[in-house]
Amino acid sequence: MLDALAHTLRAHPGRPAVLGTTRTGAVRAKATCGDLADLADRYAAALHARGVERGGTVGVAVRPGPRALAVLLAVHRLGLRAAVLDPGAGPEVLRARLALARPDVVLADAAAQAVAGWARPLARRARLALPDLAGLGPVATVGPRLPGCAPALNAGLSGTALPRPVDEDGDAVIVFTSGTTSRPRAVVHTRSSLAAGMATVTGLVGPRPGRPVLGGTFFVLVPSLASGAPVALPARSPRVLARQMRRLGPQATYLTPPQLRAALAAEARFTGRVWTGSAPASADLLTRVKNAGADEAWGVYALTELFPAAAVEQADKAAFTGAGDLIGAPLPGVRARTGEAGELLLSGPAARDRYLGDEPDPWVATGDRGRLEDGRIVLEGRCKDMVLRRAENIYPGLYEPSLHVPGVELAVLVGVPAGDGDERLVAVVQPARGADPDRLRAALAGPLDRMGSARPDALLFAGIPLAGRSLKPDRAATARLAAERLRGAGR
Repeated sequence: MLDALAHTLRAHPGRPAVLGTTRTGAVRAKATCGDLADLADRYAAALHARGVERGGTVGVAVRPGPRALAVLLAVHRLGLRAAVLDPGAGPEVLRARLALARPDVVLADAAAQAVAGWARPLARRARLALPDLAGLGPVATVGPRLPGCAPALNAGLSGTALPRPVDEDGDAVIVFTSGTTSRPRAVVHTRSSLAAGMATVTGLVGPRPGRPVLGGTFFVLVPSLASGAPVALPARSPRVLARQMRRLGPQATYLTPPQLRAALAAEARFTGRVWTGSAPASADLLTRVKNAGADEAWGVYALTELFPAAAVEQADKAAFTGAGDLIGAPLPGVRARTGEAGELLLSGPAARDRYLGDEPDPWVATGDRGRLEDGRIVLEGRCKDMVLRRAENIYPGLYEPSLHVPGVELAVLVGVPAGDGDERLVAVVQPARGADPDRLRAALAGPLDRMGSARPDALLFAGIPLAGRSLKPDRAATARLAAERLRGAGR
């Protein structure tokens, strides 16, 4: 797929590739196909001149956009692997991740260096190793430099010939997911697993040439551009995003559930097919998107270890009346089964090869409890989210979908310590903007009654804390919030 993208960029140099937007919602080209191809060649030449050899590791701390895509194309051409770094993770976490990946060079834009404290002292001493972590490699700036930034990637380098593109399998990317500061957890994808994932996205979305696609992730950019469709990066402001969508009329849109909720609150109108993932998407949210103009609204089940794994359209999700959360049939090539304690296990060509430092394993343990029903996957909650109440194991994922009645933005079930190792089960519901609390409580009465022995001990209306890059509900923080609210109410 990346090879196909490189060919497409060269074949149509004047075609708009990455689109941006102004505050008024006006659309402008941030980069043409030719711009991307030239930038990727320059980055590849600079990395080659620095002596980063095939199989080496390049740390990447560059915001999503043309430069980040060009860096990944350069890394792919040279047969290197990219370690994706989050500069906002904090210095201790970042240093631990760097110590595990041991990149030959870290490529960072000015914004990432401003966020990451490790880059500032290093920038004053060009090409020295990271502070207190000798041997981890230098930092180079991608894009415009600001005072105090590390040297530019191509500083002092010129006239370097490009090597022939590498055309065989091998490690492609390292993505950090979880783990402690002392023992980070890193997913390793190969060139073939990335290609399989992007091929699945292409088959699922079917981008057509010419009409724009709205979305900013790597798995949106590459298949869309390779198919000849320009990609617009979503505006951060919900109001600007709503204007952007109106001007673009995209054929397909990929936004996370928090982005969708913010866009709906800004009265955005949708066109074409809308896709969402990275966090749970309720049937109610997909219905609201469809009511706002989308032809279809899809929830995508994906993991860092396997993207994408399953998908379900709003009509099927809304029609599902069983217990748990329907996420759809496994996508082509994906195999699913359940392991011990009902944990959902997935495998397929797009599955990660291994975790860094571990042996390859064809099966991905999702951490989700699930079952197969009529060839479709139904989730029953996270394995570690179980609440123990009066010696009964309660899995929130079985019941949370029923709480997403009209007027509910988010809803989670959490356990709050009740003494002697027992827990109280609390439903924390975040109302949609303008929802009437009394009407909402009445609408929730039926779903709560139908929960039987799993009926919550308390119902709280509150904003649900979010965490991580994908802004998923933070259950630990929500449980603390619930405990504080209950103590304050003397309950």
